[in-house]
Amino acid sequence: MRALVLLCFLAVLSAGWAGPRHPLLSSEMIQYINRLNTTWKAGQNFYNVDLSYVQGLCGTLQNKPTLPELEHPAGVKLPDTFDARQQWPNCPTIQDIRDQGSCGSCWAFGAAEAISDRLCIHSNAKITVEISAEDLLSCCEECGMGCFGGYPSAAWEYWAKSGLVTGGLYGSNKGCRPYSIPPCEHHVNGTRPPCQGEGDTPKCQTKCIDGYTPAYEKDKYFGKKTYSVPSKQEQIMTELYKNGPVEAAFSVYEDFLLYKSGVYQHLTGDMLGGHAIKILGWGKENNTPYWLAANSWNTDWGNQGFFKILRGGDECGIESEVVAGIPQL
Repeated sequence: MRALVLLCFLAVLSAGWAGPRHPLLSSEMIQYINRLNTTWKAGQNFYNVDLSYVQGLCGTLQNKPTLPELEHPAGVKLPDTFDARQQWPNCPTIQDIRDQGSCGSCWAFGAAEAISDRLCIHSNAKITVEISAEDLLSCCEECGMGCFGGYPSAAWEYWAKSGLVTGGLYGSNKGCRPYSIPPCEHHVNGTRPPCQGEGDTPKCQTKCIDGYTPAYEKDKYFGKKTYSVPSKQEQIMTELYKNGPVEAAFSVYEDFLLYKSGVYQHLTGDMLGGHAIKILGWGKENNTPYWLAANSWNTDWGNQGFFKILRGGDECGIESEVVAGIPQL
């Protein structure tokens, strides 16, 4: 049973509609958003895709017990603008955009991306590896339902308890367990396969791909401590500034799928489900405060895979479920 699709479908049935009713991903919805002339612009990111694929991208489950909170002392002087890519230029993973493919694995991607960044940051760029989203997706049973959704907090707990091996993008042959689910084609004409509903979760393999050394158990990296960050913008900013990118979860509405530029705030459309991403900075655009985030829908979505979302008012819950951790070096 496609449990996550059912979950998203029920969410759509129960959600309200802000604004006139337009078909999902339609040009009418794009025109409506852009005529409002607010803080962001809409455009087409998905062409000729299966609706179940779009719904399946919202793979973050809710109501999971949170990790213990770590509160930073007040008084840290924070800059008006911060971008982890510029703060730690010797850590290449911070600027990476991955592709979760036809799988609701955003919860695993947000964690694997931020963990990769933090390993580099806390080792002063001595460790520059890509942590395997596949290892987390397929082997963490307590994290949820694999491609049908999972819990970001459980992903970070698993890293501390069981460790995670390395693994690059699909087809890269990099690391112990590269991602095995192919990226799919959002556009009408392209070289990738079409985007369809979620596929099966890959099997947990406790061995590395042929030709990779060291062995699986020797390739693992562990977290020293994991925690949630209080839902206050100064606390999240301090955590980013001190320790590096974090994973955050928020509610995805239909209009978010059409984001192209500017500072996103929900304007119209039904709620599709929960989604997890990596926050890597903050700033202001035309006096509108934002969080800078990396999505996992390839570089042809949004602003080359990145987006900005309204900061300070818990837009779509973006500040309510922030999780992070410190690596064991």
